[in-house]
Amino acid sequence: MRRRLDLERPVPIDVVREALEVALQAPTGSNAQTWHWIVVTDPEKRQAIAGLYARSFARYRASGARTYADSTRQAVQQRVSASADYLAEHMGDVPVLVIGAIFTGAEEFEPGSQAGLWGSLLPAAWSLQLALRARGLGSAWTTLHLAYEKEIAELLGIPPTVRQGVLLPVAYTVGTDFRPAHRAPLDEVLHVEHW
Repeated sequence: MRRRLDLERPVPIDVVREALEVALQAPTGSNAQTWHWIVVTDPEKRQAIAGLYARSFARYRASGARTYADSTRQAVQQRVSASADYLAEHMGDVPVLVIGAIFTGAEEFEPGSQAGLWGSLLPAAWSLQLALRARGLGSAWTTLHLAYEKEIAELLGIPPTVRQGVLLPVAYTVGTDFRPAHRAPLDEVLHVEHW
């Protein structure tokens, strides 16, 4: 999807709002609904976020590419790496950046509370991605910006009691001939009754 984002076509905020209305139907722990959505369309702010993302991405890429003995899986990984490179180079050109965040109630939170915390945000973010897709838009799940979460929070005025969980670059897509992503066969990861 990263290379299929149309960097030239504007995205109306009303379409993003409509998709967010769908996302808000996702489950949330204790029905707390403490999520927040920061939609960034301002070119200067997008470029600032993209610059921080690129710095984090450069460290990630320098840490080494994954390799696989299976030639099919290795070929897929090379395509994924190339598309990740592309997004890092063009993040600031994506028309809309959406940051999914959640209120934590404190600047720090208990390690044992993370599953419930993120489990209250991430289903809504995935629902947002599906709602965007149904409206002809694409998005890519990214979290590398979190290395600079405080700087991005300062840029966008996010309070310290709200933590970011995902950055979704959003745009209309180029083409419509999508197919399922390559995944390991189900029987390699499915365990019934025991491991």
